[in-house]
Amino acid sequence: MIEIERPLRVGISGSYGGLNLGDEAILQCIVQELRRSVPVEITVFSRNPEDTLARHQVEHAVPVRELSRREVAAEIKHLDLFILGGGGILYDIHAATYLRDVTVAEELGVPVMVYAVGAGPLEDPSMQRLVQQCLDRAAAITVREREAQSVLERAGVRHDIVVTADPAFLLTPEPLAEDTLRCEGIDEMHRLVGISVREPGPAAPDIREEDYHGMLAYAADYMIDRLDADLVFMPMEPNVQDTQQSHAVMARMAYARRARLLRGDYTPGQLLSLASHAVFSVGMRLHFLIFSALQRVPFVALPYAGKVMGFLKMFDVPALPMKKVNIGQLIAHIDRSWDQRSELQAHLDRYLPDIQERARESNRIAVQLLTKQSQLRRASQADPS
Repeated sequence: MIEIERPLRVGISGSYGGLNLGDEAILQCIVQELRRSVPVEITVFSRNPEDTLARHQVEHAVPVRELSRREVAAEIKHLDLFILGGGGILYDIHAATYLRDVTVAEELGVPVMVYAVGAGPLEDPSMQRLVQQCLDRAAAITVREREAQSVLERAGVRHDIVVTADPAFLLTPEPLAEDTLRCEGIDEMHRLVGISVREPGPAAPDIREEDYHGMLAYAADYMIDRLDADLVFMPMEPNVQDTQQSHAVMARMAYARRARLLRGDYTPGQLLSLASHAVFSVGMRLHFLIFSALQRVPFVALPYAGKVMGFLKMFDVPALPMKKVNIGQLIAHIDRSWDQRSELQAHLDRYLPDIQERARESNRIAVQLLTKQSQLRRASQADPS
């Protein structure tokens, strides 16, 4: 750990504030890796500061969406490093929102690190220019998959881009309350299969609800019948979106009585623990798939976006593009993956250690930047002229 006179001040900005357990897993891992490496005082630029302070061991959280540019500048100007990321935040609809604070930091001379982000869809020329201008001034850029690197390079970014991996690959399980499985009604379920769904939207432009609800319902019934399995829907956005989508799929199932929807309030580490009870999983949400991989649970992914395709390529696992899949293809893919689940587990065992090491690389780069800032500060104090 670096020896310094005072903790280094780090700001972290992303899609934080309790809306999505995948994003909270990212923040948890960024914070834990920083604290293992260097004394830091962390400020999170959050959608819900109260939630962030309750979930994470950070010193400060500010309501970034409510602050004016001047107010944001007052929070940023004392930082030693401003981190943008991680998560899939650089896409057409919301890139400008996140990059406002990057622009402020760069104007104030605060080093910016773009940390294990995802990118795309990024097709709007004005957003491409904004991304290019902001990222080319950054001190360092890392992305979580090669697809994100390609998106940023197509947008015109010329800065070196280091491909690492999602920080959530460093998440560890957390204990569950003793009666969790009983309260969720899954303590006596047979051959548990985990399911993850998500809503359509700007980050998933190719999803058509009328198609995928019926397709997943048919696949769920097939797994119950073919595998003699029970199903549990695991929401990553439990407050509204994933819960509604799960109910919509269950409403179209013939064997809905053999399916459950998790209703408890869990931390990312607790949901990771719950994922270990599945023998197989089928999912859309990226971080649900990451949790399955961390627990060595064989999975089938429905790749609605480039980030999921990038995840599958990391493990050399085949996939069918979501917008081209029909029910017959999906059933065949599930059937084949179930029969080959031992081979899928071998892929996880083979590739996961290297992926986790790449996930640590973003933190190593952040620590290098902080070390440089600490050295510059000491030099300026020694020579006040």
